[in-house]
Amino acid sequence: MAEQTFSQKDAMIFSQRIAQMSKALWKAVEKDWQQWIKPYDLNINEHHILWISHHMQEATISDIAKFGVMHVSTAFNFSKKLEQRNLLEFYKREDDRRNTYVSVTEKGSRLLEEMNINYYNSEHAVLEGSLPIKDLYGKFPELLEVMSVLRNIYGEDFMEIFERGFKNIDESFDDISGDLIRRSPTGITEEKQTLLHTAGEK
Repeated sequence: MAEQTFSQKDAMIFSQRIAQMSKALWKAVEKDWQQWIKPYDLNINEHHILWISHHMQEATISDIAKFGVMHVSTAFNFSKKLEQRNLLEFYKREDDRRNTYVSVTEKGSRLLEEMNINYYNSEHAVLEGSLPIKDLYGKFPELLEVMSVLRNIYGEDFMEIFERGFKNIDESFDDISGDLIRRSPTGITEEKQTLLHTAGEK
């Protein structure tokens, strides 16, 4: 460790503040997450595995454990449960017979899409708690300092995968008249936008 430029008391207060804040925030996040995925008979680990597999496209069990911040056995066991439901499939690559890879099936992709579209069908306390900041500053909290801490702990590759999923959502969906609409590969045409807007007014 580099030469200390802080007092032990400051370090202890900072560490405990992070711990207490993280526990309180996670409690709310966990409740929001569980309510969102409950209609689809998934738990948080299963949904997280589907999310990571979908956005990485070629993920090993080790990748899922690393980017899902879970034990390898947890990643494997829940992945097997998803395979039994035909939401995930296991395979070996010809050029890499040592590692087991997983990919989301077509059924799994459809489920993820449906879940994203129906996101607002459940309550989200963390989102609601962030709205006053959004109203005041015109944007949601960016949490840049927290992201920097995570980058220093888990590394750049972790953050790249972390951000990839949100970029994919941004590029895959449009908000039309307050509804989340899946964007076609060529984008939503003006005609389709008009039709959607008209349907929303009825």
